[in-house]
Amino acid sequence: MKVMRRLYIGGLSHLVTQKDLKDRFGKFGDVEDVELRTRKDDDGIPYKTFGYININISDGNLKKCLTVLNKSKWKGGTLQIETAKESFLHRYGRVDFNVKA
Repeated sequence: MKVMRRLYIGGLSHLVTQKDLKDRFGKFGDVEDVELRTRKDDDGIPYKTFGYININISDGNLKKCLTVLNKSKWKGGTLQIETAKESFLHRYGRVDFNVKA
């Protein structure tokens, strides 16, 4: 059974595109969304690129994905893949403000 997962992908080259990530991870599941973020120094030079993907993936394929891709060399970087932590905005959206203390 496939479940929607959000994965963090670190160690990316700043030349990697959303399409590259979708193609790379699409072999393991259905990639729904890709976010790429690049941090730059004070001179505007990129020094850290990472991304998040939302992927419909089975537990077996998730294990296979992590085994095959985690710590692998790809396009000038070494991939670091892990299940993403839930974002503050997602947690905030689930808060029930009508609960009495």
